[in-house]
Amino acid sequence: MDAVQSLQARVREGRPLCIQGHGSKRFYGGAPQGEVLSTRSLHGVLAYEPSELYVTAAAGTPLTELEALLATCGQHLAFEPPRFAEAGGASTSATPSAAATSAAPATTLNGTGAAAGTGTVGGMVAAGLSGPARGFAGAVRDHVLGLTLINGRGELLHFGGTVMKNVAGYDVSRLMAGAMGVLGLMTQITLKVLPRPVASLTLRFEGRQDEALLQMNRWGGQPLPITATAWWDGALVVRLSGADAAVRAARQRLGGDLIPAEMAEPFWRGLRDHSDEFFVGARRAVQGGASLWRLSVPTTAPAMALHGEQLIEWGGAQRWVVTPMAPAQLRDTVAAVGGHAVLFRAQDKSAGVFAPLSPPLARIHRQLKAEFDPKGCFNPGRLYPDF
Repeated sequence: MDAVQSLQARVREGRPLCIQGHGSKRFYGGAPQGEVLSTRSLHGVLAYEPSELYVTAAAGTPLTELEALLATCGQHLAFEPPRFAEAGGASTSATPSAAATSAAPATTLNGTGAAAGTGTVGGMVAAGLSGPARGFAGAVRDHVLGLTLINGRGELLHFGGTVMKNVAGYDVSRLMAGAMGVLGLMTQITLKVLPRPVASLTLRFEGRQDEALLQMNRWGGQPLPITATAWWDGALVVRLSGADAAVRAARQRLGGDLIPAEMAEPFWRGLRDHSDEFFVGARRAVQGGASLWRLSVPTTAPAMALHGEQLIEWGGAQRWVVTPMAPAQLRDTVAAVGGHAVLFRAQDKSAGVFAPLSPPLARIHRQLKAEFDPKGCFNPGRLYPDF
């Protein structure tokens, strides 16, 4: 019996199952329940066509292993998925200071950036999390071309293909992105890959949060090769990537302080993997009783008067806040500007992790769950308490 058949047999037993790869995202979502169903036996890159810009990998393949293979052909996962360390012990990197943008040696830095973390291809899609480039390169779901999964009946189902035009009808494969594994056990996934940019540089600007939001929105309406933005503690950091001529022209147009590459790269890596100074501090605050929230709002939403420390990404669309605010109060504040809030890290998750659903949306979610997983085997309570 091969690995897939073995997993199908486990599913057909009908017991509650907790799908797990490396376990690097156990903190995210509702508390894991059920017997652990490991995906580590599903390992390896099954197909890679650099000229066709796609790769197919088994769900239990380590993310770092896949990225190392892509790098040999000058390609990458453009949405920069986070690679969380299982033990949370990665090193940290601080926001580049104004003084550090000079030609000072690397020994003046406050940190060295994140070490390569962990996580699997299946966990990456199930969690649906993207890194600094998401606001400019698209989300995980935008790069999923197809997948194979085991449903709650133990059946092996195939969706999508290897190119965008192969997708016909409702794109079920993308439905699995961010579903937290509640609809099925993914066994293999086909992803769109892209070439690494030829040139890249990072600029730093001083300014308040409202000034940074206004500037990011102005830039958003211009043909600039911006691939990441981050504002925190009075500093706006912007990454430019693309053709060398376009990057150099944008650098002259925007101004700002140029951050040396040996400092910029660890900063973006630390932000991506949540091992930089803000997220390390957030984890300490959570241990002390605060909560880390991930806010999704329109890029044009104004600066919000939230009690706590904030970090802003994606041109203003994603905002992180570490706060002791009551969940209802915070969610009402975010809803007032047209957004929603996810309880990313907290000791007490009784208020619910993901934004409450309207009755019509809740009905659709339950119907999908009943269709894909009629016995309720997969990751019970991980997305919402009642399914």
